[in-house]
This record gives sequence, structure tokens and C-alpha cells, in this order.
Amino acid sequence: MSGFNFRLQKILDIRYQKEEESKRHFKEAQDKKNRVQQKLNELKENYNKYSKVQTDGTMVERKIRQNYCNVLHFNIKETTVELDKKNKELELRREELKKSQIERKTVEILKDNQKQAYLKEQQLIEQKSNDEFALYGYIRNLKNK
Repeated sequence: MSGFNFRLQKILDIRYQKEEESKRHFKEAQDKKNRVQQKLNELKENYNKYSKVQTDGTMVERKIRQNYCNVLHFNIKETTVELDKKNKELELRREELKKSQIERKTVEILKDNQKQAYLKEQQLIEQKSNDEFALYGYIRNLKNK
């Protein structure tokens, strides 16, 4: 086993690094999307809270509440657009991650196949040696009799 040397190990290491980088980018994109989603939820909660028509309060308070609701509505629209952008970016990062995983697994499968072939070859060599030793022992026993 210690004699096995995968000639493409450096490529495999590079593919591992690329995959880890893709994972980091994906995680960052996911975190950004979650923050925007949370912001949107908070804006919607505030809008629902303050958009209810209340008859109590002065005219100035109602006007201020109406202006605040208008600003919240505008911010909800902007945040929805931003969330769509973050979703697209997240999907792009997901595809990059899938691609990097496929590339890594391709080289990893090559490594596994070569390792299996090496082990099989080593077993054949060992079996031949054992057969020769058994044959020599048999011949020696025949001479001694």
C-alpha cells in the first residue's frame, strides 16, 4: 500500500481546493440570501403591523403612519428585487459547487481505480511468490524422500 503513488495527486489536491473555495462562496451567498430574506420578513411584519387602519389618534399621527407604510411598501419592493438577485446568485454558486464536486470526483475515481489495480497487481505478485515458495518446498521434500 505504501508503494502506491498516484501521479495526478497534485491535480486532485487542486480540485479539492477549488471545491472548498466553491463551498465557501456558496455558504457566503446563502448567508447573504438569508439576511435579505430576514430583512424582507421584518419589513412585511412592520407593514402588516402599521397598515391596519386605526381610527384613534390625531390626523398627524395617521399621516405619519401612512407615510411610514408607503416607505415600508417601497422597501419591500426593493428588498424583493434584491432577494431575487440573491436567489439567482445562490443558484449560480450551487451550480459552480456541483461542477467542482464532479471534477474532484472524476479524479478521485481515477485514483481509486488505479489504487485497486495496484492492489490487485500486488496481490498477484504475492500469490506468485507464495506459489514459488510452495513449489520449492515441494521439490525439496521430494528430494529429501
